Amino acid sequence: MPTTYTISELARELDVTTRAIRFYEEQGMLSPERRGQERIYSPKDLVALKLILRGKRIGFSLAECKELIDLYDPSSGNHKQLQTFLDKITARRAQLEQQLLDIEQMKLELDTAEERCLAAMSETAKPRKQRVPS
Repeated sequence: MPTTYTISELARELDVTTRAIRFYEEQGMLSPERRGQERIYSPKDLVALKLILRGKRIGFSLAECKELIDLYDPSSGNHKQLQTFLDKITARRAQLEQQLLDIEQMKLELDTAEERCLAAMSETAKPRKQRVPS
C-alpha cells in the first residue's frame, strides 16, 4: 500500500470522482498536504474516505461521518470511534425498522383504498333500472 496518494490515485483506488474527493475536502473531512498545486493524501485520508463512503451507503449524514472521522485515534485502538460507530449503527437500524413498519402500514392503507375504489367503480358500472313515467 502506498504511503501517499495523489487525488487521481485515491479516486481510482476507491472508485469515486476527484470532484467528490474535493467536496469532502471542502467539508473538512479530508486534509491532504499540498505540494505546490498538487494534493497529497495520506493513509489516514484513505481511511477517512472509506468511512465516508461506507457511512453514505448505510444512510449516515455527512455530519455523522465527520463526527466518526474526528474520533479517529489509532493510538487508542480507535475504541471511542468504534463505540460511537456501533451506537450509530444501532440507531440507524431502529430507524430502518420503524420505516419498515410505516411502509407496511401504508401498504395496508393503499390496499383498503384500492378495494374501496374498485367497489365504487363496480357499483357505478351496474346498469340502473329506468323508471317508466306514469
